[in-house]
Amino acid sequence: MHPPVASPSATDTLAEKERRLESILTAAGSVVLGYSGGVDSTLLLRKSLDVLGPANVLAITAASATYADEEVDEAVRLAEWLGAPHERLRSTELEDEGFLLNPPERCYYCKADLYGDLVAIASARGYRAVIDGSHAEDALDFRPGLRALDERGVLSPLKEAGFTKADIRELSRRLGLPTADKPANACLASRFPYGEAITTEKLSRVGRAERVLREAGFPVVRVRHHGDVARIEVPPEDRARLVAAADQIAAGLKDLGYVWVACDLEGYRSGSMNEAL
Repeated sequence: MHPPVASPSATDTLAEKERRLESILTAAGSVVLGYSGGVDSTLLLRKSLDVLGPANVLAITAASATYADEEVDEAVRLAEWLGAPHERLRSTELEDEGFLLNPPERCYYCKADLYGDLVAIASARGYRAVIDGSHAEDALDFRPGLRALDERGVLSPLKEAGFTKADIRELSRRLGLPTADKPANACLASRFPYGEAITTEKLSRVGRAERVLREAGFPVVRVRHHGDVARIEVPPEDRARLVAAADQIAAGLKDLGYVWVACDLEGYRSGSMNEAL
């Protein structure tokens, strides 16, 4: 029997949270990790390898049109750099009508499909747990995907240990992880207003539009797709640069098929499509 893991508190130090995380992973024994290559899952993969060893860890990255190809490729490179056993999995959310219709519960369908597959892989190969990189602050936003994880018995060790996003970045820096300051990323489906049907063509257009912005020097960017309108979000400190480059950026996005290109005056914020709920 493993000793019970103490519940996190607001005054816990990062060292205490790290010890709690290690206890949670030790109790898990062997894990399949849904791995995106982002700051959260990369820290969790590193700690899983440290605690359990590569023989007891399998990282799996879902590849589909909902993520840019370069993000999947980066996840592959990071997993190799960490020395982690790693596989790609073709995800099937684009075959799920519940996902394609893009209701407010869209993320539930995606996570249900993906983590249902990961649970099946873990069971078939003898891994004792499936884990994901959700953290303590995810519950503060509208995250219907978390319900799908709970229903499938998926563990969220970072959340259980009380890690905030700032904690994850700080521990990543201390461990020398290249993702410590990596901008947050999210599924390209999050760029669409709820109720607008999602298609592979639309996902591709948004992905290419954001690539135009990144190549123009805006590493933190969202292009929200509103039919013929591309609504650009960048951090407030980058708005002046965005306006200065307006002609170049507008031309690039119009080449992709957008008729109008707009700058969101409130700037980048995670989950801005949830503001309409």
